[in-house]
Order: sequence, then structure tokens, then C-alpha cells
Amino acid sequence: MGLEQYLTRREFSAFAAAAALLPGYASGDDAFDEGGETDPELDADATATRSENPPTKSIGIYVGSDLTDDGSTMLGGFGHEQSSHWIDIVPRQQFPEDATTTVGITENADIPGEPIEIPQVEETNKYISSFYSEWAGFPPPLTNGGLNEHGLAARDIWSPSREELVTMAREAAPLRGPQYSDLAQAAMERASSAREAVEVVGGLMDRHGYSTYGGNSHLFADEDEGWVFINFAHPEGDLWAAERLGSDEVRVSYFGYILDFPVDHEDDPDFMASDELVSFAEKQGWWDGNGDTLNLLDVYGVGEFPAEKPVEEYFYPEFFQGARNPLKLEREVENLAPVSLEDMLALVRDPRWSTDFAGYGQVAHVRPDTHAELQTLWTAVTSAVTTPFVPIPIAAEEVPPEFRQHRYMTKDSASNFLDRGWAFQEATRYATREFKRLLYFTGERPREFYPEVTGAIEGFEQELLAEREAIEQQARERFEAGDDQAARDLITDNVEHRLLDSLQLGMRLTEAVEAEIRDCVGFREPEGHDMPGETTPPASQAMARADWGSMVHCYDDDLHDDLPREHGAYTDDPPGEPPITPGASGEGADGEGSVRVHRPGASDCAGSDASR
Repeated sequence: MGLEQYLTRREFSAFAAAAALLPGYASGDDAFDEGGETDPELDADATATRSENPPTKSIGIYVGSDLTDDGSTMLGGFGHEQSSHWIDIVPRQQFPEDATTTVGITENADIPGEPIEIPQVEETNKYISSFYSEWAGFPPPLTNGGLNEHGLAARDIWSPSREELVTMAREAAPLRGPQYSDLAQAAMERASSAREAVEVVGGLMDRHGYSTYGGNSHLFADEDEGWVFINFAHPEGDLWAAERLGSDEVRVSYFGYILDFPVDHEDDPDFMASDELVSFAEKQGWWDGNGDTLNLLDVYGVGEFPAEKPVEEYFYPEFFQGARNPLKLEREVENLAPVSLEDMLALVRDPRWSTDFAGYGQVAHVRPDTHAELQTLWTAVTSAVTTPFVPIPIAAEEVPPEFRQHRYMTKDSASNFLDRGWAFQEATRYATREFKRLLYFTGERPREFYPEVTGAIEGFEQELLAEREAIEQQARERFEAGDDQAARDLITDNVEHRLLDSLQLGMRLTEAVEAEIRDCVGFREPEGHDMPGETTPPASQAMARADWGSMVHCYDDDLHDDLPREHGAYTDDPPGEPPITPGASGEGADGEGSVRVHRPGASDCAGSDASR
């Protein structure tokens, strides 16, 4: 008996196809072996510190409009951050002429710094983003970009600089100047195109310096083109480079990179750079001055992608680190052309990189000839591997409190009591926490649960896709009639309802998977580590001793040998029925929308051990 017994017909009609893939649920003391048990070698390295670990931060996927099935430009990806995540919609705002804004880092950063004030612009753009509270000790809230009211999409991706540059930054501490999140935020607030985003970010680095954690990059995209921007780890901010991406190109930043860069870039409209980019490399002896180009990955970067290291030197699981070759992944994406929105959702959800490390998921769908306020950021509040994407157009004005900031995993939240004004928001169910629970349960036994969970999630997304045309037509009619606020109210109502629908689905899936594990497999206790002279039981010991060397994920070699896969491959429920609606079900509710709490006997669990 599978998960369908716990949920409604609507939510698990997608599982008919998936059931054929599942031979039954194994049980016994070794039942977790195939579900991604931590590599014992990683556990043995439990004393590693964060500074010793290879950094891993984000993926970005750009697909130009000539390669998509609807002529849109798409930019997808997420950040790798070990903290709380939430969604927010930042409105357009006006400021007095002498206003300033604080940028930079503090003495608590991995490479210490001190914040500074820089001039604020008189008006900032509206934008949608995922925010989070911790990376490398930087002050929260932090962002990697998102989508703004001009149809500019932005992603922020790790891009490691060569060791000598990082050493220069450490020796120059405390660093002063904007850091990566400040720059991503500035692009959202100040730019109206991808090219202008490069000019904004490069200009801020030129004028104010740069606070680095070791090297970074950005991907910017609008309906016409994309740009990749590399922030090298020079403390004065005078080492950056940018390359234009055409409408007929794919770029995967995993990490962010630029290869051959023209020496005479000033005369080339497809490239931009800081004044010192070429001369500094020659002065340091990192480039011999010969040729018309210099390879920036070799000159200023680390010279290779993570997947190119010998497998025996991998720090992370082989499936994860082995996928970190952006040139190979670009060929994968090109082979999907014409790329659909559904393809991009599936790519960002791909379990090779969407793990517990993934803080959220985004796909910016920037379409030509579309009302500016209907440009849409499809957003998963946390790791998309077990979280539905929900479309959030620029017209939306807010998200439900369940999808806003909560104290779970929020930096410094345990340092004080809650302020009264945040009581209601904190009292609501935290969507990030709920979907994390689904990830952790599914990751226990991905071979059994991943197809069913993914099938339900993507069936839900397919119905959201099916309703977009009608929703947008209603909004366009209101915009054309001059009733902009009515259009925004319509979109906001739809966004709020569909986000809550996704949360209900996630909670029901979590209950179903948890029940199946408890009833048919059993609860796995943490093993812990011996601490001579200490009496603390494993359940109360530190939960992150391996310090990134261990990873919760849903990848399975046998299940995922055909990636990338088609969106809906595990779904057997063609769009037609409307998505579930808020209030249709709940704890203790009767009828089709209610959750059945069923405790099956041994005969209900295929392959189970009746003694368990």
C-alpha cells in the first residue's frame, strides 16, 4: 500500500504511473542503505571547519530566446545557503536626494570588514526575491537577485578567485565596499536591462571597492540578452569582467566563469571590464601578455571546475561534485532546445544539485510582448527538489505570512525573545520548515518516495501552468481598462491562494511519507559520536558535525540514470481539475479534502517485517 492512502484523490492521482516503478517498501535494520546514507569517510572528517571546506554557492542557468519554445528568455537557479529562506516583494520606493544606504560586511564575516554608507538613488525599482539570513558571516537579510519591474532577472553564483587574490583580500581586512548581496540588490533596484545591471554593479565596485568572501559572479538577463559578470576577490574592487550572452546561447554558471576575454575589450560591445583587468594580470605575472585574449578562469580563477578534479579528491558525494562541470551541462540544456518553461522547472529541481544545500528555487520567465507587470518569477520557497514552484508576477503586492521570514534557522534568532509585532507572522506555519520536513523524509528513501512526491508536485505545477492564460487575460483586461489596482488585486489573490495550496500539498505529502516510514520502516536514530567522559546522548549532540561533508539529498543512482528528465515524468494526471483551494481541507476535516491518518498493519506494508 503506497502514499495514496493518506491523501486525496486529486493529490495522488498522479501516482498511478509512479506505482509501476516501485517494487515495494523494504524494511529492516538496513532499510536506509539505498537512501543516501552518509559516506563514512565524510563522517570521519567531522572535525573539518567551514574554512577548510570547498565553498559551494549556487547555480544559474540562462537560456536565450532563440532557444526557447515561446521566444522567452529564461534564467533559473538557486543559492546554496545554510539558513532560513523566505519570499518578499519589495515595492518601488522614493528617497530624498541626500539619502544613503549601508553596504558591506562586519567584523563577523569570514574575511572581516566594516560597513560604509553610499548614496541611495532617488527611486528604486519594485522586485521579487528570495531572502535569507546567513552566508559567510555577512549581515542579513541577503539576496541573490530575482526579477524586477522592468523584466530584468538576476542570479548570484559563487565563482572562486585564485588563492593569491583571496590572500590579498585577507591581508587588506577590514574590507570596505559593497558585497555580493548589496550588488545583486542594487541591480534589482537601479537597472532596467541586463547591460545596465553590469554598468550599475561595475560602477559601484569601481567607486566604492568590494567586500568579498573569495570570489563571486552574477547572471543578468532581459528579454533580449544576458550578461555574466565576475567579481574577482580584489579588495579594491578594480578587478571585474563581464561577457554578453546572445539570444542564441546557453550559459550554466556552476560556478560562474568567463573563458577567453579580449585584451582590447573596450572596442567590443560584447565585453566590459574594470580598467585594471588586463594590466594587473600582467603585472602579477599571471599572464604573459601574448595573444589577443586571456583565459580568465586560468588567470584570475582556479583553473578548473569542481568535476574536473580526480574523483578520489572529491569532497562532496560523487553525484553532486561530478555534476559541477558547466560546459557539459550547457550541452545538456542545448540538447533540450527548444527549451520549455517546464524544462527549466525540472532543471532547477534536478536532484543532482537540488539538495538540502539549495536554499530556494527560481525561474524567471521573461516574455516578449508581455505586459511588464505580468512578467513572472516562478519561485520555490526552499529546495525545489521537494517544493512546488508557484508563479509570482510583478503585479503581485504581497505573499502570505507563511512564506515570509520566520525564526527557524534565522541568524541570531535564538539570541533574544520575539518582538510582539512579529507574533502573528511567527505563529503561522513556516513554509520553508514544512517543505524541509518533506525533503528530509523523502531523502530517507528516495527510490520509493521521490517519484511519488515529484509526481504530485509536478501535477500541481501543470495545473498552475494550465490556468496562466486565463488569469493573465483577466489581468490584461483590467490593465487595458485603466484599472491597474484591480489587476494587481487579482494577481495578488491568485498568488496568495496558490502559495497556500502548495503548502497544503506539501504538508499532506509530508504526513503521508512520514506515516509510511514510521509504519513500514521505522525511525532511524542518529548514531552520534563517542565523547569520552560525556553523557550526552546522540539525539542531543551537534547536528552538523560533518560541516557540509554530509548532505541530505534525494539522488539515487538507479532512479536518476536518465537525467535531465521531462517535467511530469512521474505524473499521470493531465491538467483539468482546478488546484486544491485553501480551506477545502485541514486537520480534522471531513470529506475528500481531509487527511486520513491510517495506521496499517503488517499486511499493508509491502515487504515489511511484521515484527517491527
